[in-house]
Amino acid sequence: MRFWPDHGSWAGALLAVVLAGAATASGNDPPSRPAVDAPELATLGKFAVGYRTLVLVDREAVDLVAPHADRRLTIDLWYPATQGRAAKPVSYRGTFPQEKPGPPVAYTVPGLALANAKPATGRYPLVIVSHGRSNTTAALSWLTENLASKGYVVAAIRHGDLPRTEAAEGPEILLRRPLDLAFVARSLQESLAREGLVDPTRTALIGYSMGGYGVLTGAGAVLDPLGGPAKWVPGGLLLPYAQGGSLQNSLHVSNVKAVVAIAPWGGSVGAWGTTGLTEITAPLLLIAGDRDHTVDYPSGARAALDAAVHARRYLLTYKGAGHALGLGPAPSEMRSNLWDLSWFEDPLWSKARIVGINLHMITAFLDRFVKEDESRAAYLDGLVPESTAGTWQAPKSTPFDARSPGTAGVSLWKGFQRDYAEGLELLQRDAQAPATP
Repeated sequence: MRFWPDHGSWAGALLAVVLAGAATASGNDPPSRPAVDAPELATLGKFAVGYRTLVLVDREAVDLVAPHADRRLTIDLWYPATQGRAAKPVSYRGTFPQEKPGPPVAYTVPGLALANAKPATGRYPLVIVSHGRSNTTAALSWLTENLASKGYVVAAIRHGDLPRTEAAEGPEILLRRPLDLAFVARSLQESLAREGLVDPTRTALIGYSMGGYGVLTGAGAVLDPLGGPAKWVPGGLLLPYAQGGSLQNSLHVSNVKAVVAIAPWGGSVGAWGTTGLTEITAPLLLIAGDRDHTVDYPSGARAALDAAVHARRYLLTYKGAGHALGLGPAPSEMRSNLWDLSWFEDPLWSKARIVGINLHMITAFLDRFVKEDESRAAYLDGLVPESTAGTWQAPKSTPFDARSPGTAGVSLWKGFQRDYAEGLELLQRDAQAPATP
């Protein structure tokens, strides 16, 4: 049985992927700077972006490979900054596994952040980001830099997944994703608040694929002791953290105001059973493709929309899209063969479009529920579920690239340009009050 994402199962589906890998505004632009066809809120914010790394040490960590040893986690940190003089932006480096056994493929991603720039004055919300299986934080800079420019401190965890050739790789991920997330959240809420950089009472979680499994658990979803993760981690190491275990609540992050799960893993293997997702109460944005053959759409994001009944929740679906929604455009080093390319690119959708739409919707969601900016509600609530059904009878004098005002009878999704709100669905559900004992 395959119980964790298996990249490449659909890689040969459509050769149109080569055409789908459209770049951002130019081939050398950082992916955090959206293309001209991006919806309104994708645009970079008013802040320069600072970048630094730090190392956190989880003492005597619960671990399959090195039991009771110290676990060192590198954190990539982006934050609102003041513009430095003659500063050269950073470039990010990462690797992904090859199709066949061999050394990983290295790649670089251009950035706009300034290393160790002076933070802008203020205490900002904290966003913790968890990557997918075998992924790296470099592939998420499209999101991390963009959010930092808008007044968020963004901490992406380098989980350090084992090579896929090691037998313990899958179970180690199942064990460590939620444990890493909970540990990093506690540590940074304390240390960055002490620096005066973050407001720890305003925390958000964002995860992609296996990171989605991590953030849903961190947001309060309770693991089922009979579900896949609890069963497949040897030695019963995950059972104390599952329902009824003595450490059940230690996986949950405090002060979570919003959760974003992109193509989240876990539903198809019963990670949280039939009731575990009901424990999430923070607003939830799910993002998925309905042709995701890696984590399965019906039992994954779609089922989570129905199951997380005590959360205000949204499901943004890319019609016809697969699993590669969480990463930026494929770097040049990852375009020489279809396996490498398909880590990043979707067979149908342009990645530039995906990035722009994701940035727009995630910004609206976080601004509303973390920063409590109710002006963002119009970008989320009351939209026609099928984006293609939206209309805007704009006056002839309206510029071609104008964005929908979403008011006065305009049903084209607010912030989208005419002819560029196609193929999407947004479902939403209100939170139900917990049952009275």
